[in-house]
Amino acid sequence: MKTFPPLRDILFLDIETVTTAADYDALDPRMQKAWEKKMQFTANEKNITPAELYTERAGIYAEFGKIIVIAAGIIHEKEEDEISLRVKNFSGVDEKDLLLDFKELVEKFNFNKLYLCAHNGKEFDFPYICRRMVVNGIPLPKALDLSGKKGWQVRHLDTMEMWKFGDRKNFTSIDVLAALFEVNSDESVKVEGSDVNEVYYIESDLPKIVKDCQQDVAILAQVYLKMNGLPAIPEENISFI
Repeated sequence: MKTFPPLRDILFLDIETVTTAADYDALDPRMQKAWEKKMQFTANEKNITPAELYTERAGIYAEFGKIIVIAAGIIHEKEEDEISLRVKNFSGVDEKDLLLDFKELVEKFNFNKLYLCAHNGKEFDFPYICRRMVVNGIPLPKALDLSGKKGWQVRHLDTMEMWKFGDRKNFTSIDVLAALFEVNSDESVKVEGSDVNEVYYIESDLPKIVKDCQQDVAILAQVYLKMNGLPAIPEENISFI
């Protein structure tokens, strides 16, 4: 019989990232050179300059990007076996502050029981958070510190990895899984990853990005439940704080 971590011990996560500078010209000259070196082959393939690639690509790399939102969802048990989901956000222009607040939340959990869950979290969200904590001089919480740990000691859940079933070539977005499992989403708050920089730097609309990130966590939790044959959370039991 398949066993699952208790739902109350899972912290569902999603992050939103942007470039560290509003545009390439505002980037520190030393980092400009580093970016040019990193992107030279990609730029040649696309026949454009590394500077033109900066806004499009830099935010996905922790060396050239920063976190502006972390949304975290926790499932609570209600009466009559019903469950609810509360999604909190940590956001703002000061990355160090939001990372410290997120760390404080993580450390409130019992480390020996806590699981972290994200879609493509093992390749993106978890290492990105760790790298940005290191850049900001923040000691990693035990739940993210992998030093000296064996694979089975790392309690990180990844819905994309779960969906691969061992197929390393397969990449499936959370939006596809949401559609497949008929998980509702509000398209009015959707911000595509390629648009986050513009919404943040040009439109100055961080609350819009926060709403999208929180919804992604709600979708993530629902997809996780569906993939494991568990009942979905009633929409009226999902709250954003």
